[in-house]
Amino acid sequence: MVVKDYEVEGIPVSVYYDNFLNKGLTKIGKSVNVEDEDRVLVIDGPEGCGKSVFGFQVAKHLDPNFNIDNVCFTPENFHNAITRASKGSCIVYDEAFTGLSARSALAEVNRMLVSLMMEMRQKNLFVIVIMPTIFLLDKYVALWRARGLFHLYRKKGKRGYWMYFNNQKKKLLYIYGKREYNYSRPKTKRRGKFYNKYTINEKAYRLLKAQALRNKSKITRKENFKDQRNILFYIIHKIYDIPQHDIALNCKKCGYRVSRNRISEICNSVLEKVKKDKENDNND
Repeated sequence: MVVKDYEVEGIPVSVYYDNFLNKGLTKIGKSVNVEDEDRVLVIDGPEGCGKSVFGFQVAKHLDPNFNIDNVCFTPENFHNAITRASKGSCIVYDEAFTGLSARSALAEVNRMLVSLMMEMRQKNLFVIVIMPTIFLLDKYVALWRARGLFHLYRKKGKRGYWMYFNNQKKKLLYIYGKREYNYSRPKTKRRGKFYNKYTINEKAYRLLKAQALRNKSKITRKENFKDQRNILFYIIHKIYDIPQHDIALNCKKCGYRVSRNRISEICNSVLEKVKKDKENDNND
């Protein structure tokens, strides 16, 4: 074990790092700066296994200036953090795809990890994505953007354990395990233990996360209602063969204004979504 001493808002905190983990993170830090690139890491595992605590410990090792301002809970926060980040910073996206809005959040974060790639590299950023499972990531992001995976698990009911898949083994894991969400193949000997030590203000973090979950709940309900409306428009027009103009007129009679062109856009978007879902099912 290696002990690193930090200060969290003036309070001293000692964090214990497994020898392999310490060497690996030190090597990552040097290689990113020397090779002028970025590094995306994924931390996944079941709920309550300590993903956030471990993620913050990794982030603090990579970036000694890491603090709660670099922790993101929404795609918008993530985008803003990347664009305003200083060179060599570490950004953590915490529990990226949880809740009922997981599909929309998943698509947005996958897109950002690709679209912000140049900016992340120019700034030599470290990006840590904390999520339930790597298998939710887009194939390109999982195979090529993410360079390593820490999978956290419990041992005899106790949390605090991780196994590491390097870039090559992570790719094989994604290919072999995605269908059944199975982490047994390939095998990895890189395993270690961590302790429940926050490297940011725990109280402030919990307050921010609770607020983010409340906001997400509100957004999710709104998204669900919108999705239901769009699907109903699609069913009425495509399945029951009601002209879009008539749908718009009947909506107006009920006090809801929507143009025929807008209904056409909605129906087309639903059709595209149905096609993409079928393609994804076939690929899986």
